Amino acid sequence: MNVYPFIEAENASGAGTVKRACALLEVSRAAYYAHRNPSPSARDRADTVLTENIIRVHEESRGTYGAPRIHAELHAQGHRHSRKRIARLMRQAGLAGRAPKRWRTTTVADPAAPGRPDLITRDFTCHPENINTRWCGDITYIPTGEGWLYLATVIDIASRKVVGWATADHLRTDLIDQALRTALAQRRPDPAVIFHSDRGCQYTSAQFARTAAQGGVRLSVGRTGQCWDNAVAESFFATIKTELLNRRPWPTKTQAHQAIFSYIEGWYNTRRRHSSLGYRSPTAYEATARPATTPALA
Repeated sequence: MNVYPFIEAENASGAGTVKRACALLEVSRAAYYAHRNPSPSARDRADTVLTENIIRVHEESRGTYGAPRIHAELHAQGHRHSRKRIARLMRQAGLAGRAPKRWRTTTVADPAAPGRPDLITRDFTCHPENINTRWCGDITYIPTGEGWLYLATVIDIASRKVVGWATADHLRTDLIDQALRTALAQRRPDPAVIFHSDRGCQYTSAQFARTAAQGGVRLSVGRTGQCWDNAVAESFFATIKTELLNRRPWPTKTQAHQAIFSYIEGWYNTRRRHSSLGYRSPTAYEATARPATTPALA
C-alpha cells in the first residue's frame, strides 16, 4: 500500500504533522521526502562523484588498492572524505583490494656454511636516518610457459624501496650477485651497509661473501626456518605475487621480466602507497626524508 498520500493529507489538514504521520505509519521521514522529491540529494550527487574517483584510483592501482590506500590517494589529491565512507562506496560498487597470501618458506640452507650474525634482529622500522644503511633481500620463483624464472631483490629496509633486482633462469649465486651489484651501483652507500638475508646456500656462499666484501657490505642472516626474520623481503614477494605475478599466466620469461620491470620501477617504487611509510611511496618518502643537498661550490 502506498502510504504517502495519507501522510500528505494529514499534513495538509493542519491537524497533524509529517513527523507524527510517519511515526504512526512506521515510515521514515527521509523516505517520505525522497518520494516527494525523487531527484538525487546533494549527498547522493557527491557520492556519485566520489565513486567515480574511487573507481579511477582503483583502476590506476591495477585493481589492488583497498579503502585505506584509496583514502590516502584521494586525500593527497585534495579530497577530504572519511575512510568509512570510501569503504561503503567501494562495497556498493563491488570493488575490493587484494590481500597477500600467507608466506611459504622455500629456503635451501647450506649446513656447511660459515656462521654469521643477525644484525637486524627483526627491527624493520622505517626511519629516515637508516636509509641506505640496512638492506635485505631474497629469491622467489615465477612459473612461465618456458619454465621457471627466478627473481632476486635488494630492498632498503628504511624506505621499502627495491634498490636492486635481477632475474635469471637459474638459481646460481650469479643471480643474487647481480642484484647486489646493481644496488651498490645505484645507491653508492657508505661502507658497512648491512645486507640481511635468510640462510639460503646462495647467500652463504663464498662467491657472495667476496662480492659483499668488495662493496663494503656487512652480511647478516636470520635463523633457519624463520621467515619473520626476513619479513620485509618476504612481504615484498607476497605483494608482487598478489598484485601482479599470480593474476595471469606468463607465456614467456621475457614477458614476465618486462612485467616485473614495469611493476617495480613504474609502480612499486614510485607510486604505490605503503602503510608503513604513512601511505607514501618509497620514492616520495625518501624525497621528504632526505632533502637533496646543494653541491659545494668550487
